[in-house]
Amino acid sequence: MKNSEIVSAVVGGTFFAVPYLALAVPLAPSLAIGAAAFVAGELVFRTDYVKTLKETNISLYNVLQDAKKKNKHILEMIPKIDDEGIKKDLKEINDTVDKIIKTIEKNPDKERKVKNFFDYYLPVTVKLVDRFDEIEDQNISSKDSKKFYENTSTTIGEINSVFKKFLNNLYESDMLDANVEIKVLNSMLKSDGLDSKSIDVKEDIHE
Repeated sequence: MKNSEIVSAVVGGTFFAVPYLALAVPLAPSLAIGAAAFVAGELVFRTDYVKTLKETNISLYNVLQDAKKKNKHILEMIPKIDDEGIKKDLKEINDTVDKIIKTIEKNPDKERKVKNFFDYYLPVTVKLVDRFDEIEDQNISSKDSKKFYENTSTTIGEINSVFKKFLNNLYESDMLDANVEIKVLNSMLKSDGLDSKSIDVKEDIHE
């Protein structure tokens, strides 16, 4: 029995017992009062129970929790990076990752579209950022270090673009569905003479 039902039963029982036992009200009216109190308690105390992602898909819940930690780490690393170009890309990456996580939380069925994102791309990005920060702190000046900085900057820029593509892919089918609905709507407006061109023509005729 749910908590709301227990509370309602107690309320109903009390409203039955007091009139019947203490006030000597006949059985039938006392039962009616108790039943009414139970129904009222259900309306007052009942809350619609919605299962959370943690309850319905613990595996995905854990994946998203881990992704949140990784994304928080990326955000915390941004102030430590000296390269302004990389900092800019990391800020955009952090924002995109946050949007992807929130989208999957609301639409768990879309997880398969970004499985590689959580399994590979995000963890590798975190490792790359940590390694860059570590080497950047050493202030090494050599041909190898210069090449490393350039390669890292290019790679993080590419990661930024790839993450945005992942986000776009999550909404690709939604955008296609919306485009179909727009075409149908425009077609109906045209057939009913309600599109802007038809209205313009009618106004010209009346003039």
